[in-house]
Amino acid sequence: MPEVIFPGPEGRLEGRFAPPPRPRAPVAMILHPHPQAMGTMNNRIVQALYQTFARRGFATLRFNFRGVGKSQGTFDNGVGELSDAASALDWVQSFHPEAQQTWVAGVSFGAWIGMQLLMRRPEVRGFISIAPPANMYDFSFLAPCPASGIIVQGEADEVVTPSAVQKLVDKLRTQKHITIHHDTIPGANHFFEHEMPQLMGSVDKYLDFRLDPSCPIR
Repeated sequence: MPEVIFPGPEGRLEGRFAPPPRPRAPVAMILHPHPQAMGTMNNRIVQALYQTFARRGFATLRFNFRGVGKSQGTFDNGVGELSDAASALDWVQSFHPEAQQTWVAGVSFGAWIGMQLLMRRPEVRGFISIAPPANMYDFSFLAPCPASGIIVQGEADEVVTPSAVQKLVDKLRTQKHITIHHDTIPGANHFFEHEMPQLMGSVDKYLDFRLDPSCPIR
């Protein structure tokens, strides 16, 4: 997983990139938790998501938002971070334009950014949102949600209330032509401190389903 530096809206952005193993391989981008709560691309959930996509043959990128690690700039309350994510996706696509599909995965704050990116980029065909902060940020922009995906929540999340996430899921499920999976991990807090195997088991089961050629969701 080589270190990469690529241009962002406010200067250089630092990332780790697993190159595509074959032509037309799909792309996955992983977005980290809140920069002001010690969120970085080295977050253990971010790394686990990165590894599972890379193992499946995706061209996979995780990177630090502006002001984190070697990434230049300063925190911008989500506005600039969304621009960072768009620039990161542009960077991957600049030398891998033949990708069959694109996925975005995000953790907490990164899930909020990732779901905004869905609305900007029609090539995104699937998403994974871990503990999206539905009680802290406005998700009304998902009108309608343009892609199917999975939302995973900890049953004992002390930061993001499960009821707020359930309300978001219920809203998204009223939309036609998309399918929203929702898994709740028993006993898990916001950081899935002791439930990483269960969390990644949920993610891998969903990816097995979506990436199967016979899957009805496209």
